[in-house]
Amino acid sequence: MFKIVRRQEMAKGTVILNEIEAPLIARKAKPGQFVILKANEEGERIPLTMAESDSQKGTITVIYMVVGKSTALFRDLKVGDGYQDVIGPLGRPTHVEKVGHVLCVGGGTGVAVLHPITRAMKEAGNHVTCIIGARNKELLILEEQMKAASHDLRVCTDDGSYGHHGFVTDVVKQVLAQGPVQQAVAIGPVPMMKAVTTITKAANVPTLVSLNPIMIDGTGMCGGCRVTVGGKTKFACVDGPEFDGHQVNFDELNLRLKAYCAEEKNCYEGYCRLGQ
Repeated sequence: MFKIVRRQEMAKGTVILNEIEAPLIARKAKPGQFVILKANEEGERIPLTMAESDSQKGTITVIYMVVGKSTALFRDLKVGDGYQDVIGPLGRPTHVEKVGHVLCVGGGTGVAVLHPITRAMKEAGNHVTCIIGARNKELLILEEQMKAASHDLRVCTDDGSYGHHGFVTDVVKQVLAQGPVQQAVAIGPVPMMKAVTTITKAANVPTLVSLNPIMIDGTGMCGGCRVTVGGKTKFACVDGPEFDGHQVNFDELNLRLKAYCAEEKNCYEGYCRLGQ
């Protein structure tokens, strides 16, 4: 059992932070990598990119939004409870080097994935500008942590309740107009990543994105997480989760992510009706 040692409800209680005892994973984990978690014997295997790892404490931290039965099972775990399985670290870590000015863009729970990458980019000697966004102020996460991890933090909300009134893409255009950027990283909802990469491609700025397609085994055997990158089939679990954003077929990815939305909704509503 992988015990939860810290739990925090964020963003109206729909976004949950779990810090989990997993010393072997924490010892090896690097920015950009993910784990697969399973709440119990009947639970589904869910891939989540780590928001933090602490080799000294022997813990990893994941942050997730409750969207279906499996994440509801995660939500119902309390401090002292444990996940039945936590497997990792999986995937290729982020390639980090000193390149100059790095622009990091995060939306929604993608900010959690972006946090260790942003910090690593800063520690490598880059000047880091960070843009984070959410639908409203209440759904914004990790603002103080992202401020510490970057040199310049800019915040956006779709409804204007905090920071810039508008999308992160508005501010991306502003940053690119102010001077050269050598590298961009964009992590968040598929429409956001697609929009950001469209802008950075026109500006000829290399851009990494982190993809989270449907995944089962996480070792490249099932093929469930296949994505098209540069016209070729890649497996997000072993070839990613990070890819050249200018080469990703986001429309195909979006269709695959929606494949089981109706079943997910029905399963979640049934779980809630049972009050479990």
